[in-house]
Amino acid sequence: MTAAHDPRQNQLLAALPAEDLERVSQNLKLVELPLGEPLYESGSRQRAVYFPTTAIVSLLYTLADGSSVEIAVVGNEGIIGVSLFMGGETTPSRAVVQSAGYAYRWYGKFLKEEFTLGGPMQHLLLRYTQALLTQMAQTAVCNRHHSVDQQLCRWLLLSLDRLVGNELVMTQELIANMLGVRREGVTEAAGNLQSAGLIKYSRGRITVLDRPGLEARTCECYAVVKKEFDRLLPAITQY
Repeated sequence: MTAAHDPRQNQLLAALPAEDLERVSQNLKLVELPLGEPLYESGSRQRAVYFPTTAIVSLLYTLADGSSVEIAVVGNEGIIGVSLFMGGETTPSRAVVQSAGYAYRWYGKFLKEEFTLGGPMQHLLLRYTQALLTQMAQTAVCNRHHSVDQQLCRWLLLSLDRLVGNELVMTQELIANMLGVRREGVTEAAGNLQSAGLIKYSRGRITVLDRPGLEARTCECYAVVKKEFDRLLPAITQY
């Protein structure tokens, strides 16, 4: 554990009582997650979970024709690999790094030992899973009923909530894959947001200039997801 990295940069780990965090930290390993790296594939057995600190990971569902759509996004508020502690150990979705950064890896053996204790970690993981299910359900609703402009605003806001700063490194092609729409639709939507002075887009970098403007322009789906996360998970005091 170096001075630049701390497990408490992940909100779930930060919410643990000091003695629980100290015990868990003995088996956490800091790992770097490069852009595009898959953390698990559809149907593969999961052997570890990841607590992102500065990375953002997309949960994707890939269809038979190779097209994919994002069903959830996970950053420093959560954990990658919920099926491992829920008992399934596999899932039809895949997890891919959307924004490069760091995470703490925790192997399944240690996770299951801690989970069966029935203490604060189990409580946090179950509540997080409920919040994640809400995000997945709301994403499906949003993709079906709302415009690409609104979907892009929702996606940008959810990503910002999981990043330090206001800049995302992401091409329009990747965003299109995440949202399950044509690249031309993302180009038009990003152009609309840029013309409105809400974002600046250049060479695969999106800088959010007006967050309140994005919040005013997005659909209700972002607020539903944020409210549920705030309700289920404790507020973390900055250290």
